[in-house]
Amino acid sequence: MGGQYRITGDKYPRMRPPRRRARLVAAVVASVCALGLIGWGSLQLIDVFTGGKKGTVAGAEVRCRTKASPAAQVRTLPKPDEITVNVYNATARTGLAKDTADALKKRGFKIGNVGNASGQFDKKVKGAGILLGPASALNTSLPVLGTQLADAGRRTDGRKGSDLDLVLGDAFKGLADPTAAEQALTKLTGAAPTAPAKKSC
Repeated sequence: MGGQYRITGDKYPRMRPPRRRARLVAAVVASVCALGLIGWGSLQLIDVFTGGKKGTVAGAEVRCRTKASPAAQVRTLPKPDEITVNVYNATARTGLAKDTADALKKRGFKIGNVGNASGQFDKKVKGAGILLGPASALNTSLPVLGTQLADAGRRTDGRKGSDLDLVLGDAFKGLADPTAAEQALTKLTGAAPTAPAKKSC
């Protein structure tokens, strides 16, 4: 080229398009960072409002709340063959104490004294009967014996030892049906199966 635009020297300028690649890379990196921050913030919100056990939803780790069903309570009670029962007749009917004691023995109970009730109860029990025992038997052996005579009242006294008294009253017509008594005993000592825990996310 001539004139005032004449180029001298052995180096020439290179003609190339603007550098857009660096801008594109920067934009991609910024987008990835922004998406990462949004995802992290979402997980934190889920963690705050749910809590509990970790789980996976759509590839992201979140926390689920485990809701366990209440466990059924199992009562530890003595078995009939561990309970000694004294049977007393407070009615005018003869042989009632012996017949009842024999029936209880067949159902697995140990039998102690059998006879007429003391003056405290003789001819004074209008109901089906009264179950007597020490204070420690109120929630243990008395309920077990009570399955055999559901209508009997329950009382405790200051006696020593673990023997129970069954005082038969005027309204006594017999022990509970064996099947019903067994079902009552199972219900008293058993527990329903524990339901599996439920998760809520």
